Amino acid sequence: MAVTINLDAYQGIIFDMDGTLVDSMKLHLKAWQLTAQRFGFAYDEAWLHSHGGTPTYGIAELINQYQQRSFDPFELVMSKRNYFDEIRHQVEVIPSTFSLLQQYQGQKRFAIGTGADAKTTDFILDALALRSLLDAVVCANDVTKHKPEPDTFLLAAQQLGLAPAQCVVFEDTKTGLAAAQAAGMDCFLVVNGEISQFVARP
Repeated sequence: MAVTINLDAYQGIIFDMDGTLVDSMKLHLKAWQLTAQRFGFAYDEAWLHSHGGTPTYGIAELINQYQQRSFDPFELVMSKRNYFDEIRHQVEVIPSTFSLLQQYQGQKRFAIGTGADAKTTDFILDALALRSLLDAVVCANDVTKHKPEPDTFLLAAQQLGLAPAQCVVFEDTKTGLAAAQAAGMDCFLVVNGEISQFVARP
C-alpha cells in the first residue's frame, strides 16, 4: 500500500540507488545467480536482497560465512561484476521515486547514497541521464564503513551542506533503513517499486 508523501519538512532528499531510484536490483540478483551457478554455491535471492546496499566484496565475504565456504572473495566479486556488466544496459528508473526527483527540482537538494562501486554508479547515472539532477553522489568508494553504518548518508548530507535532521532517505532494504536510522534521518521504504512505508528517525 502506498503512503502519503509530504516532504515539506526536509531540505535534502537522499536516494539509495539500486532498487530505490533505479530498477537495477533484479540485474544484480541475476548476476549473483549466474555466479552461484558458476561457483556451485546456493543462490538465496531473499537473503541477497536483504543485504542490498552492502558493497559487492562485503556480500562475497558474507556468502562464505553464511554458507560456510572458503571462496576467494575477489573471484566472486569479479564474476558478479562481469555478469552485471553484460546486462547493466537494461537498467530503468523507478517511476514513483524518479517523479519526486523531477517534481522537486529547484526546491530540494538531492543526493545518491549507494553501496554500489564508483564504476557501476557512474555507468547507471550516465546511462539514465540522472547526474544533472543531483547535487551530490556518495558511493562505496567514498566511505570505509558501509550500510548499515550511517557513514554513507552522513557524508551525503555533508556534501549537500545540510544537517542529518534536514534530510530524508529513500531506501528499499532493511540494511539501508538501519543506516538511515543510525544517521538520525527519517526514511521512506520503497517496496516493489512503490513508496510504501514511512519510518521516523529514532
